[in-house]
Amino acid sequence: MNVAEILTDGYTRIQETVHAAVEGLEPDDLNARPDEGANSIAWLVWHLTRVQDDHLADAADTEQVWFTEGWAARFDLPFAEGATGYGHSSKEVGAVKVGSADLLLGYYDAVHARSAEFIGRLDGKALDRVVDEAWSPPVTLGVRLISVLADDLQHAGQAAFVRGCLERR
Repeated sequence: MNVAEILTDGYTRIQETVHAAVEGLEPDDLNARPDEGANSIAWLVWHLTRVQDDHLADAADTEQVWFTEGWAARFDLPFAEGATGYGHSSKEVGAVKVGSADLLLGYYDAVHARSAEFIGRLDGKALDRVVDEAWSPPVTLGVRLISVLADDLQHAGQAAFVRGCLERR
């Protein structure tokens, strides 16, 4: 197995978990928060997708799917178009409302496809390229890809947990 195959497997696990957490839910459940300070499935999936889109587009030196495919307009959220959810307050989390599972999954799947295309072209040497010098030490592509993978899997798991809580109400 090569680097691209391993990373593709990891990112595919995110996709599987996102679909399991979202498919078949109505907007009321997608937007529900277990309590007023908790994250909804809608926010969790939107946020993990925005982070993946933002970080991998930057690493690949491409535009984000959020902008190029019109997802920002479709979501029509009440904050800056480039927001990813990082540092969102409880009020901002609550402002992420979706009208359907198709909207969340459509955006996620578009980002996943772009990510898989980028990852599929990688070799081991590519992982050493510095992609972010704002940190000490600077962040390499390999570290960035694993960071996004780990963060996205955590948020996808949180969305699955929220779904489980909602189903037991």
